[in-house]
This record gives sequence, structure tokens and C-alpha cells, in this order.
Amino acid sequence: MSDTLEEFNEGLIRFIGESPTPFHASKSMAEQLAAAGFTELKESESWTLVPGERYYLLRNGSSLIAFVYGRESLIDSGIRMLGAHTDSPCLKVKPNARVISAGYYQLGVEVYGGVLLSTWFDRDLSIAGRVTFRSANGSPVSRLIDFVAPVAMVPSLAIHLDRDVNRNRSINPQEELRPLLMLADDDPDKFTFPALLLAQLQKQYPGIEVREILDFELSLYDTQRPALIGLRREFIASARLDNLLSCYLGLESILAAKGDQSCLLVCTDHEEVGSASACGARGPMLDQFLQRLIPETSDRLRALDASMMISADNAHGIHPNYRQKHDAEHGPLLNGGPVIKVNANQRYATTSETSGLFRLLCDDLGVPVQSFVSRTDMECGSTIGPITAAEVGVKTLDIGVPTFAMHSTRELAGSQDAYALMRVIRAYFARPRAPGRFDGQ
Repeated sequence: MSDTLEEFNEGLIRFIGESPTPFHASKSMAEQLAAAGFTELKESESWTLVPGERYYLLRNGSSLIAFVYGRESLIDSGIRMLGAHTDSPCLKVKPNARVISAGYYQLGVEVYGGVLLSTWFDRDLSIAGRVTFRSANGSPVSRLIDFVAPVAMVPSLAIHLDRDVNRNRSINPQEELRPLLMLADDDPDKFTFPALLLAQLQKQYPGIEVREILDFELSLYDTQRPALIGLRREFIASARLDNLLSCYLGLESILAAKGDQSCLLVCTDHEEVGSASACGARGPMLDQFLQRLIPETSDRLRALDASMMISADNAHGIHPNYRQKHDAEHGPLLNGGPVIKVNANQRYATTSETSGLFRLLCDDLGVPVQSFVSRTDMECGSTIGPITAAEVGVKTLDIGVPTFAMHSTRELAGSQDAYALMRVIRAYFARPRAPGRFDGQ
């Protein structure tokens, strides 16, 4: 657990650097929870959950729920929930991955989520994800792989061959985003992508027996490590700040939970593409967990009435070079504190009551609070907040840490904001009064 700003940022940098895919992020969180005494729950088994104990659950290897079963009554005190997502926009490898062009081996890739395409050029890229194969006994087995070293690049076209590139550039993701792997052999069939995966499996898991590569879910990622930057080290630059930053502060918060109040962290996959999957926020994962926790419908609804969900996802900081893209009265500053996200059309699930409670928590800790509202003439993004509120029926707040270059391969956030938000979430998890019930209702 991180008790100082320096410890927190060191842990955040390490966590993001070791989590190139949702599978790796979920595995890392699960390992830290297990080391802290959390018991793993298997969905294939029956459960007997005991107040005072701590649990975690994985689904698809890419989504996770961590739960502290408090000693206080669930019906009276509810559950303090925090939601985040494990996925980030990226380039994913296509099933027939090998492409041969002009004497080079390349990778066929597909765009995942709202990628800032231009930021993927001229980066030292590696490959990571999950591989499923036929094992020695004939059964399917999955393992995570990570090449770690840079093995690919998407080279830009020289300006001499495109004189208008700085005035008018559009990117064709099918034709122009294929990463370069190596020179092609005289016999082009000498290299196959399954053979490359087999070699990587044998490197990472010595002695493993693989009869056949069946399939894979692999992503490209930038190998540049996260770093504290700026003359005063005021900023953190990294890939996947959206939204592994929120996953990490949620993890650090629930690891510090004392155990009197019930609290829950849910980190789901596929938010960047709509969350509609078995392990996404639009799927049944959280609702099914709550059903097994509180089987009786009336009791579960009463507990939800006393509960609250905070959806933690990055917010847009006001960009000094593009101030006209922001509402002048709602431009969060990096290191200005966590941001309450508001949208009249329910792209965010914030209400006056949920934001009011958050402001009280921040005020008690001396943490400044900011607000974000999109320009009225611009469309607003969304989060798992409205989805969870609709699927589960729990009062919800959307908050986040102000960020630049969201969905780039290299995003930028303040080096103080995530730690400040973690302090607020720890107080929220420990709050003795049912957060979902408000006076005057």
C-alpha cells in the first residue's frame, strides 16, 4: 500500500509499465489482492461469503471485482463501490497476422477503440496479450505473453514524399498502420506468426508443451516506460493512463480498507468499445456478483438503496494550446484536484446528491475539486457510470483525473491528482453513514 505521494507514483508507474493489456493489468491486481489476504472466488463454485473477509473475482482474465465484506449490515450501510476499466485504445493483431509487402514482413492490425492514430507512428512497439493453444493432453490452455522488447514499428512516410502532410493529413488504418517486423526471407513461408508465438511461449514458460496454436488476442504497445516529467516533476507521462490510473488508485484504496464497511472495486474490460460483453460494464458481471452476495431480491434492493457507485475515468484538462475546445468556465487544470464530470444528457451519471457527497469528502480532507462540462456545441464522451447506474440501479457519480492527449500512445496527467483522488476514495470506503441515502428524501 502507498502512504506517500512518492510511493504512490512509484507504484503507479510500475503497475502501468507491467500492464500492457487488460489481461496483464487484471493479473497484476489479482496477485496484489491475493498477497494482501483476499480469497479468490470461482464462478463455477458455490460461495459462502463471510462478513469480515475479503474476496476477489476474475472474469475472462481481463475484468476483476474486489470486495471487502464489512461487519456492518449491508441493508443499513450499503456498499461503497468504485468502478474503472482495464482496456485502452490500441492496435490489435488480426487473426491472419502475417503480411508480406515490398520485401518486408508486417502485421495486419485492427483499430481498437477511439485511437489517436497519428501517435502510433515512429514508436518502438512490442506485442502482448493472451494465446490459446492445444496442450500435450489435447485440451485448450491459455497463457499470457509479452515480448517486452521492441519488435515492431509503423514508420512515417518521409515529408519529401508527402509535401502536404503538415497541412492536410488523413490516415488510412488499413493501408498505413501495418507495423514493420523484419525483412522477408527468400522463402516467404519460412516465417509464420504461429511459430513466432510458439517460440515466445517456450521462452516465457520453459518446458511447456504446445501441440498447436489455436488463437490469440494480442495488442501492440509502446515500450517507452512511464515517467515523471517536467522541470518540477509535476506531470506523469505514460500510455494507458486512461484508465489504468483509476484501476490502480482503486486497488490502493481497497487494500487499505479497514473492514467495517463493505466496499467494492470493479474494473471491467471493453469500455472503449461500448462495454457490451460478458466482462464489460454493460454485461451482467457486477449484477450477478450482487445477486450471489445478497440472493433475496428485497434485501438486495434495500442494500442498493443505501449504496453508491463512483465511476473513475480520466477527464479532459484544459489544453493551453487549444483553449477554444473547452467551456471557459469548466476547464480543469492538471494538479488542480479531481474532477466531477457533469452532462445534462446523462453521458455522465452525476447527480447533485452524489457530487455533493464527494465535495464533502474532499472538503474534509482539504482536497480541491474541479468540474468538467463539455462545450454545448460539442459531443460528450461517456463512461461506465451511466451504464452501471442503468444496469444495477445504484446512485452514481462520475469523476476523474484531468488529462491531456487522451487516447494517445503517450498521455499526460498531473503527478499529484491521482494520489489526491486515492485519499478521497479511501475516505469514501470508510464513510460510516450509508452514502446512498440523503436527508430530505
